[in-house]
Amino acid sequence: MTMSQLYRTATVAIAGLSLATTFATRATAQPRVKNVVLVHGAWADGSSWSKVIPLLQAKGFHVVAVQNPLTSLADDVAATKRAIALQDGPVILVGHSYGGIVITEAGNDPKVVGLVYVAAWAPAEGESLATLANRYPPAPLADELRPDREGFLTVTANGIAEDFAQDLSDAEIQLVTATQGPTNAAAFGETVTTAAWRTKPSWFVIAANDRAIPPELEKAEAATMKATAITLLSSHVAMLSHPKRVAELIEQAAARTRSK
Repeated sequence: MTMSQLYRTATVAIAGLSLATTFATRATAQPRVKNVVLVHGAWADGSSWSKVIPLLQAKGFHVVAVQNPLTSLADDVAATKRAIALQDGPVILVGHSYGGIVITEAGNDPKVVGLVYVAAWAPAEGESLATLANRYPPAPLADELRPDREGFLTVTANGIAEDFAQDLSDAEIQLVTATQGPTNAAAFGETVTTAAWRTKPSWFVIAANDRAIPPELEKAEAATMKATAITLLSSHVAMLSHPKRVAELIEQAAARTRSK
């Protein structure tokens, strides 16, 4: 065998070894996060994720939708942490609206490796929903809230149709109206002790046509937390009007946040 042939043989062998090493590295790489815990907001329940859940399940995710009592921030954080504790590994924690406050606190759980905010409130330490809301003119939905004798707020049918879920079909709007959860107004004054987004990677869905939270506030929050953000031409309930895009962002968070 000539020197030229030996050189070519050695080159092929080295290339093959390099390729084999690459495949081996990929095979032993940490798997993506498979657990997704979804946290609904005020005037809602777990069914608000009904369109996103099957999309994630079809991609192999284990998905749990928390049923928050909406009695206090502490109670809702406790319910979310119970759901996190039941997962068999790292968790992507997703919060819509007021659920963003819940995941900001509950997300400090060591199992949580990534946070996804969907048209949500995201306070810093010592801040509450009320703190954030006072920085912007009131959103139109504020005029459609009605308190009961115990201080729980409900959204009027008109508020759901025009300011909460205005881009859904009439049938879907009726369903959202029927399944809304009365929410204790006192929860909106409760403050966050430690903001998980300061230490956990975050993603954010900004709803450009939101009439429950000012879109400008959502943009400011996403910028503050240096979140990977997308903007959808959506009402407040982006997970119902644009479920595919929301599910894709959650999947992206799981892919880019590896198991520890």
